[in-house]
Amino acid sequence: MASKKDNTVYLTQEGLDSLKEELDNLINVRRPENVQAIKEARSLGDLSENAEYDAARNEQAEIEGRIKQIEKMLENVSIISKVSTDFVGIGNTVSIKYVDDDDEDEYKIVGSQEADPFESRISNESPIAQALFNHKVGDVVTVNSPNGSYEVEITAIK
Repeated sequence: MASKKDNTVYLTQEGLDSLKEELDNLINVRRPENVQAIKEARSLGDLSENAEYDAARNEQAEIEGRIKQIEKMLENVSIISKVSTDFVGIGNTVSIKYVDDDDEDEYKIVGSQEADPFESRISNESPIAQALFNHKVGDVVTVNSPNGSYEVEITAIK
């Protein structure tokens, strides 16, 4: 489990492959396209009133920033691989039942880079994941969220 000071980036193998693919695209496709766009914008003359040049330079900053961000993440990556289903941890899919209303949900706990609530993939840093960590099927845990506390029962761990 990662603390806020921990630089470890938790990724599944699919997440790592996706990040490497994005980095490759940024370096080998978007960067060269941007260099060409800057050259073309420069050729238009006066740079002080050249919107195309400003836009290309802004895009260059975004591309280079994202490249640095991905490279930093790759330096600190930890692959989520074989996971135990005895206790909740990163990489598990957890089924829960809300104690107050009997609603049920299922979440896959992933690193923050791969979190996507619309796909039921929650960050290991989220309040619900933090509450579930190191608990087993049948445990009732209290989740302390920004909207208040509530209880959930763990019904399955995959």
